[in-house]
Formats: sequence, structure tokens, C-alpha cells
Amino acid sequence: MEAWEKSLRNCITSPEELAGLFHVQGEDVAQVVRRYPMRITPYYLGLIREPGDPIWRQCVPDPEELHDFVQSPDPLDEERLSPVPGLIHRYPDRVVFLVSTACAVYCRFCMRKRGVGCQGMSPAPVDEAVAYIAAHPEIRDVILSGGDPLLLSDERLEAILAALHRIPHVEIIRIGTRAPVTLPERITAKLTRMLKRYQPLYVNTHFNHPREVTEASAKACARLADAGIQLGNQSVLLKGVNDDPRVMRELMQRLLAIRVRPYYIHQMDLVQGTAHFRTRVADGMKVVAALRGHTSGLAVPHYVIDLPGGKGKVEVSSARFSADGSRLTVTNYLGEEIEYREV
Repeated sequence: MEAWEKSLRNCITSPEELAGLFHVQGEDVAQVVRRYPMRITPYYLGLIREPGDPIWRQCVPDPEELHDFVQSPDPLDEERLSPVPGLIHRYPDRVVFLVSTACAVYCRFCMRKRGVGCQGMSPAPVDEAVAYIAAHPEIRDVILSGGDPLLLSDERLEAILAALHRIPHVEIIRIGTRAPVTLPERITAKLTRMLKRYQPLYVNTHFNHPREVTEASAKACARLADAGIQLGNQSVLLKGVNDDPRVMRELMQRLLAIRVRPYYIHQMDLVQGTAHFRTRVADGMKVVAALRGHTSGLAVPHYVIDLPGGKGKVEVSSARFSADGSRLTVTNYLGEEIEYREV
């Protein structure tokens, strides 16, 4: 058994374990865990300095998750946009392939909170998904997501990569993973040697706070970069975590120093159970504006909203605000004018 597999076996998954380590009300956590599971790796747990800090907020269940009655479990209409189970075909030339339903840490703000880690969600049938991609020559870009693809074994992941690599019209493969942040020991020399065989391959990871950039996570990213894999980062704007311009600037600068290019800052998706993390779009614009001129342009990512209803991502900079700031009008990639309301 590899070190990362041992770490997964030693994760904190129960309210009782958490209460034994911190002064928390186990029953409050238990109510949340019955609906939205908890898993925290020993490594990520070690980054917590005190209850309520930015690391804690991302991984420890909060009763507020059960008090969100306005937002949708699937605001991006992923299930409607799935031609076969576990494959999301929203844009003409690319698909999202859900190859895993598990993560090393169950983030409390997860966009697939409805299913990741839950018994009711299953990964995509690989043969069916690959057959669909092979039958649609317009698909040139495949994004492996989940859950976290890097929680698959090397052999299982390579079988998927090899099947996709054999499809002539698939030009690039991307992997979305938080393993370098939450389980850096997963990025082994063996894994990176295997990934290197399937270039062009891109990895988008998910750092949200400067304290997540550690010696261990930097080493994990260096292994991937040394294998010729281009690394990008997608952060989510989270209240109490990174909605401070100074925090965000430090994060972006630290990412560049470990060869990870800031790619997106996401406005929180309108996912049920995550409303307590929400910031106003205007506040997000202030955070991004504070980056420009105060740090390298390389450190300034795109600030985007993934529109409800599967309408695609739009840059916030192109939005037109209503007089009271509660509504935005944006134009998506299809030329549709769409109204986005603050929640």
C-alpha cells in the first residue's frame, strides 16, 4: 500500500473523531454529515491553526449547510446536459468526464455537493463515455473531473487516458484535481511518469488560500511541472477564506512561485448548501481590481461566473449591473443576453 492510500485510510470522517481533536459540538457536525459527508486527510487537518480559520471553513461541516433553502442542488444543469451518465457535454468542442465520485477532502463549497462522496452518485461507465466521445468528432478537449480523478489507482487512470488518447480527434486532456492541495503524497514519481506519456496533458488544481502552498504541495506541483505538465489553478471566491485582496494577492504570487499559473477565480456557484460562503459580485470585482498593477499580470486570473442553467462561463468584467447592484446582465458564448441575480 502506498503512502497516499494509507493517508486516505486515516482520514477524519466522523463527528466523534473531530470532537476528539477540537472543541466542537459533535451533534451539530453529525446533522450535517448525515446529509453531506466529511473527509479530511491527516495532512490537510494539520494545516488548521484554530477552529473557524480559512482551512477549517473549507473542510469542517457547518450547520449553515442545512439552512440553505433557496439555491439548487444542480444549478448548472449538469444532469440535463449528460448524454450518457457521468459525461457533461455543455460546450460544442469539449466534455467533462466524471471518472470518480470521491475526493481526499470533501470541500464544504463543492459544486457537486449533491453527489460527491454520497452513495447515490456513481462514476461514468467508461466504455459508454469513451464510445460517445469517439462518435462525436467535434469533441477535441476532454476534462477528467469528479470527485477527484487522482483518487483512482494509477492503473485505472491510465486505462482511461489510454482510451482517450486513441481517439484521433481528442487533441488535449485536462485533469481537475485538488490532490496537490489536500493529499500531496498522491503525486508520486510513478504517477508523474505515467502522466507524461499522455501529452498534451494539462492539470488544473485548486488552491484557495496562501497557507495551502506548503513545502509538500510545492513539491507535488514541481513533480508535475518537471514532467512537462502545464499547471493552472482555479480558485473559488469564499467568504472568510480569500475575499480579502491581500490574501488573494499573496495566494496568486505564491502559486506563480511554484509554477502554477492562476487561471480562474470563480464566483460561487448557486449550489444548495453553500450560501454561507457567498460574496457579492461587486466585492469580487474589488478583489480582482486590487491585483492589477500591484502584482504581475501573470498573477491576475479571469474572474468568472458559471451561469445557472448550463449557459456557460462569462467574464465578470463584461457584466452590466442594475442600478441597485442586485442584478447583472451578461452575454454568453452563444450571444444570449442573460440576467444573473445575486442571492
